[in-house]
Amino acid sequence: MAHNVTELRNGAFFKEGGNILQVITYEHNKTGRGSGTIRLKVKNLKTGSVTEKSFITGARVDEANVEKKKAQYLYRDGDNFNFMDPVSFEQFSLSGSVLGDQLKFIKEGLEVILIVGEGEALGMELPLSLVYEISETGPGERGNTVSNVYKDATLDNGLSVKVPMFMKPGEKVKIDTRSGEYVERVK
Repeated sequence: MAHNVTELRNGAFFKEGGNILQVITYEHNKTGRGSGTIRLKVKNLKTGSVTEKSFITGARVDEANVEKKKAQYLYRDGDNFNFMDPVSFEQFSLSGSVLGDQLKFIKEGLEVILIVGEGEALGMELPLSLVYEISETGPGERGNTVSNVYKDATLDNGLSVKVPMFMKPGEKVKIDTRSGEYVERVK
């Protein structure tokens, strides 16, 4: 089935050749008399590469048969990261190259959304923020209650972030998965 490109929105999927593309940004530029161009920034789920495409209004793209499933991260096996659907117990695996930057957020038991097409996992969506425990960090300076001074910390999944001076190992922090930065302390 084909879709008109004007029906695509951020997060939508379509097929081109043997590749499944996900729309990251969608922009419709109108020119006179109702025609125009549609500019898309798309991510190729097979290669992880992001490219720009433009179409004329009225162009059609092939529908990608893709669904989103909740899944839990189980374990790593070489370059493969294994996930399980907690409802059907179906297992999926994604390679490190597909996960790319998202890899640093992975930890055992993490719940994510997998993008699944034709029975295989094509990509992963992380929650906007995740909570981790600080496993090690430098000492806070005594009497330092200034909130905008940061120090390096390593989290329980090996991720390095900057946290406020007063944070100690064992405390939990919320991290923004888009920027990889500290958001707040979690009680």
